[in-house]
Parts: sequence; structure tokens; C-alpha cells
Amino acid sequence: MKIAMIPARMGSQRLARKNLRELGGVSLIVRAIRKCQAAGCFDEIWVNSEHPDFGPIAEAEGAQFHQRPEALGNNIATSEQYIAEFLETHPCNALYQVHSIAPLLTIDDVKNFVAQMGTSAVDCLLSTEEIQIECAYMGKPVNFTFDEKTNSQELEPVQRVSWSITGWRREAYLAAIANGECATYSGNVGFFPISRLAAHVIKTESDLEFAEALLPITPGC
Repeated sequence: MKIAMIPARMGSQRLARKNLRELGGVSLIVRAIRKCQAAGCFDEIWVNSEHPDFGPIAEAEGAQFHQRPEALGNNIATSEQYIAEFLETHPCNALYQVHSIAPLLTIDDVKNFVAQMGTSAVDCLLSTEEIQIECAYMGKPVNFTFDEKTNSQELEPVQRVSWSITGWRREAYLAAIANGECATYSGNVGFFPISRLAAHVIKTESDLEFAEALLPITPGC
């Protein structure tokens, strides 16, 4: 059993009601539902929110609605908490979180990600943007050295986790929760490269404007 879960918190701070904002005339939450449906690789598709207004939207699009406790929809609650709460009530082999705020993630991206999870031995699969340029952290080189200048194409790319789509094995996730461990990175962790556009997530008004500008040249979203 493979479940797609689309989180949709109503009370976002930087961009109010962002899941209901429209891109190309279609709300971000509806885009995510339709994308998961078009991928054709999920047994069930759920919208997960603390706010009941997302229920009719999910149902109108042929998806199911999980209303998590209101306390798991505030600014303090973590994704690890609401994912655990969802998994405790929805048996499955694997859960795929597909973020509505990554609207440039394509249908093929979703298909390929699910296929990779299905054929690998990972318990957690993270979507990443591979940045192949000199990167530093706290003033120190990460993937290059100050001792020599290397061509950028020869560098090992830095993997930036985008969270556009993430996969977990239910058993490993809940076992980590039960043991008081970090479940988000439970078990064997793998990385799945996606494009820069697919890794773009909407958190501000300018992020939305950027996606709107790129939408006409991003097929399969």
C-alpha cells in the first residue's frame, strides 16, 4: 500500500493561506492532488490538515481528508509529529509526502521518485537539489579546498534537501518514534536528485511570483 499525503496547514505566517493561493488559476492544494492522481502510482491520496475547510476541497477532487488535531497545526508543531499521528491511523507500506508548495515538481518527478523508493533498500528517501558550485559552511569549504582552484563541473555536488517530495517506510518511522529517536531520518536514508525548478518551494509572495513566471515553461506540473 502506497499513500500520498499532502500537508496543508492553514495558518502559514510568511504567505497567508498559501495552500489556497492560485498558480495559473488553480490553487496549490488542488494542483498537488491532481498531480498525485495523474502520477497513477498511489493507492490512496490524502490531504492532511488541522483545518476543516480543506475537507470539501479534497473530496471535490476525489482525494480523502485527514483532519489532524488542531495542536498539530500551529507554528510549534513539527512535521515529525503530524506525520507520526497520520501513520498511526493509516496502515501502509510507504508514505509519500508531496508538498503543495513545490508546484514545479512534475508528474514524472513523482513517478520516478516512487519507483526509486520501490526498488531501493532505503527507509527514508529525500528529494534534493544537487548544487555543483563551490559551497561553504560557516566560512569553511564544503566541497572544495582553498589550496587549489577546481573547475566547477569537477566538484562533488552539495545535496540541498528540498522536501518537495519525501518517502518513508511506515514501520521504520513508527519504530523510531516509539524509541524516542528522530523519525524523519529513520533507518537507511537515500537521496533523490530533482531539478532546480522542482526543488523550488513557495514560502513568500516572491516565491509564488517566481513559480508563476516559470509555469508556462514547466510541462507536467
